[in-house]
Amino acid sequence: MSVDAPMAVCDHVRMEPSLIDPFRRQIQYVRLSVTDRCDLRCSYCLPQGFRDFEDPEHWLTFDEIERVMQAFTELGVQRVRITGGEPLSRGRLPELVSRLARLPGLHDLSLSTNATRLRRQAAALKAAGITRLNVSLDSLNPERFAEITGGGSLDDVLDGLAAAREAGFTPIKINMVVMKGSNDDEISAMVRYCIEHDFTLRFIETMPMGDTGRAASGQYLDLKEVRHQLEREFTLLPATMQGGGPARYVQVAGTALRIGFITPISQHFCDTCNRVRVAVDGTLFTCLGQNDQTALRPLLRSGVSLETLKETIRAAIARKPERHHFVTEPGKVIRFMSYTGG
Repeated sequence: MSVDAPMAVCDHVRMEPSLIDPFRRQIQYVRLSVTDRCDLRCSYCLPQGFRDFEDPEHWLTFDEIERVMQAFTELGVQRVRITGGEPLSRGRLPELVSRLARLPGLHDLSLSTNATRLRRQAAALKAAGITRLNVSLDSLNPERFAEITGGGSLDDVLDGLAAAREAGFTPIKINMVVMKGSNDDEISAMVRYCIEHDFTLRFIETMPMGDTGRAASGQYLDLKEVRHQLEREFTLLPATMQGGGPARYVQVAGTALRIGFITPISQHFCDTCNRVRVAVDGTLFTCLGQNDQTALRPLLRSGVSLETLKETIRAAIARKPERHHFVTEPGKVIRFMSYTGG
């Protein structure tokens, strides 16, 4: 049998008490990286010429991923977001999606992508069970987009977004990392683009993840400045939006557009953090801005029982730190974002 063949899931699953960390936060959300590879080289994520990716033999197989997510869902996790690197570069991804979508207790299965390969896969992903999409898009200017992404094609992304709309995805969220002196003059244009195409828009602050993230720190822009800029042009109303992420939302008056602000640096949201990350090699990270980690792959490949796997996850959650140290210790985390998962 293929190592990625379907695995039977018991029809009578006993859901267990929720995962609660030492600071009384309930863990309901896992960001799952299925590859650390990407076809773009965004300036804040991966350096040009980087090739030191994880060996595919070390990637979790579909069986192993399903087993880990089964353990999480039986412990009360309700949301899983598939990330990368660029997750659409992992072969047969709709097959994995369909397997995860069948897990009892999983109510929200979403995907983060740069959309360069979305045109070919949007319909299959929708049919397999992806419910929501987040698409990275930092510029609407083709030349600037190519510069930020290390040669990427804006047309490929726009084609992917069109295919996602045709497939019936809603909502589609556009993630724009705002960088001073790079794309901060496109804020209003991105708002109008999202109004026109009925997308949700989220602005994100740069983070000092790895050498590239720290190199981009000179482009850091406090999103309060972005909000003030928008308030001079638009009327912003308080709003909320379904999802498990940290964005704080407003709505542009007279439109359906909701704008989210994700502020890990200027207004950290650690006190409400409800998520952990599983890297492509099965490493469990309980905080994006800390180095605490638990290696799940060796356990999986030694034939660990589901109960022992769940105990390991509980022990990791018991060590989840109170907050990140991006501001006080910006050089602490040396891994790239593409490895940890977005």
